[in-house]
Amino acid sequence: MAIKKILGLDLGTNSIGWAIVKSEVEEIENTDGNESEPRKKTKETFLGIEAAGSRIIPMDAEILGDFAKGNSISQTKARTEKRGIRRLYERHALRRERLHRVLDKMGALPKHYADTLTRYGQFADHQEPKLPWRMTAEGKWEFIFQDTYNEMLEDFRTAQPQLMSGGKKIPYDWTIYYLRKKALSKPIGKEELAWILLNFNRKRGYNQARGEESDETPTKLEEYASLKIMKVEEAEKKGKNTYYNLTLENGLVYNAKFTEKPQIEGETRDFIITTDLDKGNPKKNKDGEEIRSIRMPNDEDWTLQKKKTEHDIEASQKTVGQFIYDALLANPQQKIIGKLVRVIDRTHYKAELNAILNKQKEYIAELTDNDLYNECINELYHSNEDYRKQIANRDMIYLLQDNIIFYQRPLKSKKSNIADCQFEKHTYFDRDSNETKEVPIKCISRSYPLFQEFRIWQFISNLKIIERKKLVNGRLKSDVDVTNEYLRTEDDYADLFDFLNDKEDINQEQLLKFYNIKKNKDKELTHRWNYVEDKKYPCNETRGAFLKRMKKAGIDNSLLTAETEERLWHILYSVTDKRELTAALKTFADKRGFGQEFVTQFAKFPPFDASYAAYSAKALKKLLPLMRMGRYWSEEAIDANTKDRIQKLIDTEVDETISNRVREKTKNLTTLQQYRGLPVWLASYVVYGRHSEASNIERWTDEADINDFLFRFKQHSMRNPIVEQVVTETLRVVRDIYRRYGRIDEVHIELARDMKKNAEERKKDLNRTLDNENTNMRIKLLLSEMKNPEFEVEDVRPFSPSQQEILRIYEDNVLKNAELDEKMKAIFKRMSSTDAKRATRSEVLRYKLWLDQKYKSPYTGETISLSKLF
Repeated sequence: MAIKKILGLDLGTNSIGWAIVKSEVEEIENTDGNESEPRKKTKETFLGIEAAGSRIIPMDAEILGDFAKGNSISQTKARTEKRGIRRLYERHALRRERLHRVLDKMGALPKHYADTLTRYGQFADHQEPKLPWRMTAEGKWEFIFQDTYNEMLEDFRTAQPQLMSGGKKIPYDWTIYYLRKKALSKPIGKEELAWILLNFNRKRGYNQARGEESDETPTKLEEYASLKIMKVEEAEKKGKNTYYNLTLENGLVYNAKFTEKPQIEGETRDFIITTDLDKGNPKKNKDGEEIRSIRMPNDEDWTLQKKKTEHDIEASQKTVGQFIYDALLANPQQKIIGKLVRVIDRTHYKAELNAILNKQKEYIAELTDNDLYNECINELYHSNEDYRKQIANRDMIYLLQDNIIFYQRPLKSKKSNIADCQFEKHTYFDRDSNETKEVPIKCISRSYPLFQEFRIWQFISNLKIIERKKLVNGRLKSDVDVTNEYLRTEDDYADLFDFLNDKEDINQEQLLKFYNIKKNKDKELTHRWNYVEDKKYPCNETRGAFLKRMKKAGIDNSLLTAETEERLWHILYSVTDKRELTAALKTFADKRGFGQEFVTQFAKFPPFDASYAAYSAKALKKLLPLMRMGRYWSEEAIDANTKDRIQKLIDTEVDETISNRVREKTKNLTTLQQYRGLPVWLASYVVYGRHSEASNIERWTDEADINDFLFRFKQHSMRNPIVEQVVTETLRVVRDIYRRYGRIDEVHIELARDMKKNAEERKKDLNRTLDNENTNMRIKLLLSEMKNPEFEVEDVRPFSPSQQEILRIYEDNVLKNAELDEKMKAIFKRMSSTDAKRATRSEVLRYKLWLDQKYKSPYTGETISLSKLF
């Protein structure tokens, strides 16, 4: 007889509940008479709770709310954001320092400016002079490009004579825009070029990363237009606001709310016209008219303002500098920053600077001096000989433009976040400790073709085809496994692999169609698979996506060999810059004769999902040869060590790394050629001697072990800060309990549902809860309004759960098979709001009539009205 202590833990997001339970364990004789059972049994008697308590984890309510919404935001978010801003300033300063060093070699910096710089291009003694301004001996500030400024004044005297009358002047700062325009066609000085380059370094545009592009087949087309308002008419009143119809010069009507009638007739305003698309073509309503909506962009709509600015610049067919300068000539009151030019794509700035440098190299000898170029790269990369050799055949324009000003730092690798392979390790010799060490190899990307193949063979090995009703020996049986009728030979498995390998995903109906299994006379499938019936399962998503784009490019599928697929994957996976990707794809296509359309299609390929498998590439290369079948199996592909283990299994040779379970499962495999088509678990046992078991289990026997782990634990090593805090607090709770109550025999853990779910699942739960709340609000509002005589519905009880459920089912069926127009969407949203007063009685009546029109009986095809429903 012994006393056992059991610790129970209940882990939540901001608290840890615990209790110590005592029980008495006694061994008793087995009197059941069953010889297969052990002679003694264990009887456990509950004695009571020794202690219980809870530890509250102090946590901000906002952080817990974000966790529930699926937002994995660190508690150090504000500090991280400020550090990010500091890094942007530091990188700008670093580019400027490198630019200073090159411009100094060119002799392009004014003396007053160059004298303030250190050997490494930094400002000395916290100085930061302005390049176009210097202090005279008399202590006055002097603009050093006065001649250029006077040239600009002549332009303004011609374009704006009234502005320049009476000796009035314009800001000196505008000279930079004049210079940027002048440099495209006329010679400028080296110092003026230096001012332009430093100006580009400060404002170089937005660089769009791969994956941030719009969809290839968007559902909406947004167009920008400056339209004259021809007429303003009152439409309807809603509370304090009045809605007005603004008739535009192109015939469209813009409906907007104002507190009073706007006096804007005859004025020109910017509008965004949105057209609904269906497979790239405009959608049309019942009358054959295109479905469009119109709105005015506001200052908060950053993306749309960016697109509008780019649209205006492209329409003007000018560079950014030309566009700004000509706008100032036309309207000197024009605000530039934040109004005329918002943040725009970097390509516009890069095109302008490239044009300026290529024009100025005709006049400035330093831009074509190869000796000067080599001197500059030696100055910047004096310790990096390999890189100097790599860029030795470039020129000064490349150095100034691509290597300094528009250089984009590649994203740092977060390899530390990738899981370690449970099987494979890398061995190396550590000189510091003078011993050999092992480091786990990182897992492979799920998009890698090798893993895609592995997943298909795993799917096939687990696949069963089941006949729902089948006569067996004269008796009708349910759910009979008939897999052997369709997958008789290894060639059948290889054919199935070929079918799945060209598809991104598969559902049950597609698989049964492959085997020509059709529906019966009742339109029901006679067979099913052993997976979830209404779910799609991934196949070779990478190859399937490649084949779709190759088809669009007019390239035959047979040209996508395994080698070609892997090389193409490496390009699309590793290259993040859009321009570099296009160049790499062109080289790839030229070598294989794929043509320009191939480059066009794959340049738009979205980045692969950043998820990883549970195995490394090295492990998969050892497992896959044992999983393949038919024409895909090859004895030469099997690893030498694996062959040795297989031979020991065949010869029944003693080996401690080979378990009895493996020997039992492989006893019928008497030749090497039979080691094919193995399931993952058996292949793992054959190759590594284990499958899901941990390679090394760390056991903690006292509080010192926990303290040691907490000391070694690296903060922020877990991706979710809340989970990390709960885990570390749990360890501290267990340590303190052990310290006070002594040894614990068992630990039982119950995890809160939120802790088990990932961010996406928590976000779905929150959205589902919000949808349910909105639906309940809408249903109650609709039932309440139906009590009014104009609805013609009798015996309505708004708070009756049964009537609420009836209306909910009714509405679900309507919404499932209907499309709401813009007005109905607005009504639907107002009725779903927590502020139910936003929906008027007339709107509720309109919504009720809309439900009547849409919902039809599945038996008669006639509409069921709400009055009949109740």
